[in-house]
Amino acid sequence: MRGVQIWLYILCLMVFAMVLLGGATRLTDSGLSITEWRPLIGMIPPLSDLDWQSVFQKYQQIPEYAQVNADMSLDQFKRIFWWEWSHRALGRLIGIALVLPWIIFSLMGAIPKHLQPKLIIMLLLGGLQGFLGWYMVKSGLVDRIDVSQYRLAIHLLMAGLIFGFILWVALDMTPARNFQLVLPLERRDVIMAGALVVLLLAQIGLGALVAGLHAGLSHNTWPLMDGDFIPEGLWLLDPMIVNLFENVLTVQFNHRMLAYVIVLVALVHGFLVIRKSDGIIKSSAVMVLLSLLFQVALGIAVLLLVVPFSLALAHQALAFIAFAVALRHFYLIKSAC
Repeated sequence: MRGVQIWLYILCLMVFAMVLLGGATRLTDSGLSITEWRPLIGMIPPLSDLDWQSVFQKYQQIPEYAQVNADMSLDQFKRIFWWEWSHRALGRLIGIALVLPWIIFSLMGAIPKHLQPKLIIMLLLGGLQGFLGWYMVKSGLVDRIDVSQYRLAIHLLMAGLIFGFILWVALDMTPARNFQLVLPLERRDVIMAGALVVLLLAQIGLGALVAGLHAGLSHNTWPLMDGDFIPEGLWLLDPMIVNLFENVLTVQFNHRMLAYVIVLVALVHGFLVIRKSDGIIKSSAVMVLLSLLFQVALGIAVLLLVVPFSLALAHQALAFIAFAVALRHFYLIKSAC
């Protein structure tokens, strides 16, 4: 059982690495460099000058090349190609890292029966994520110079769901603990811990919308936007609902406001839980607070410095780390009740 749990944690780390590589691909505008989806043959990169000319010519047929990169050389194309190819290659490796150990552990009789359906769900989610990745890329090959922010958000949210599901299954294989509690935890403590997980996943989705619209490149002041805490122009587009997804100002504003809400919920929850507990529950609540406060500080730095590559990638990484910390905390709170 311990070996199976370690394997699941390794899968979590691989998905985390996949998210970071996807973020780097996005930040370097490399996501449209491969214009075909070949699940098996696509693992093989160009091996000759003729191969490179072929993939470059295919890239030259899409709007991004014509409108943004018309002066790009083959060497410059190779740099963006390798980001996207690495992202796709890691996705295939994750599939192999799921299936092969699964077969080996099953033959050894090391996987309990109740775990098999969960592994099937992981496999199905992974396949769906591969399709969603191509569905996202496809949106930028005809009429756009980048991918749809809607599809980007769905793709990143699915990555969060996969990451969270694998982590939860791995945590659930941990032997029962004896929790040290000064006072008994209440139902509201479980609800608030679960709400933090949901809010963080929603914030990851909002972050994808910010990235998809390049919303971080504007309104680079804090705590005010255009001189106001609540700026004008949040509902300029018609119908109003599209402002939530297509208005750069509104999307960035919502990302800021949800961050404040998350920190407030975490502070209230932390105050309620820390005074009732000792040991692992207390340290877990503190870890949640620290990760969120650091993430907010990092987000502000990314905004004020106009989205530098390293800080922006660290911001995405810490988003998933905070999500993992909050999910583990929710699991502990739920187990302690």
